[in-house]
Amino acid sequence: MADYQEAPLASRPKTLDPSEYFSLSLEQRRAEEDRAALRANLKRQYQLQLNNPHRKELIEDPALTRWVYARANPYQFFRPTNKTSLLGIMFGVVPLFSLYYIFKTDRDRKEEQIKAGTLQRKFSLSY
Repeated sequence: MADYQEAPLASRPKTLDPSEYFSLSLEQRRAEEDRAALRANLKRQYQLQLNNPHRKELIEDPALTRWVYARANPYQFFRPTNKTSLLGIMFGVVPLFSLYYIFKTDRDRKEEQIKAGTLQRKFSLSY
């Protein structure tokens, strides 16, 4: 059997990492197996409902319902994290200060040129 070679940008799956897999206690392994069995049972029930040829009602997926509700009410479920704080600063604060700096320096440069009399006008108002 060939040795598993890790991809450069991906971590090793937990099932293939011997230090992670074999260091689990019997209770932890049993809990993971129970969670996997529960997921498989829920998936099987959903597939049975979905593929029922005599179905007359809509099938509600509770996970999809929760996701849609969270998308419709984003401010109730917002959690400030390092990523959201960084994005807020990068797209909210930095553009304001950079535009202020650009307009202020351009205005100061033009005022200095006007005072020195070296500003060349681009248009003339002659009637």
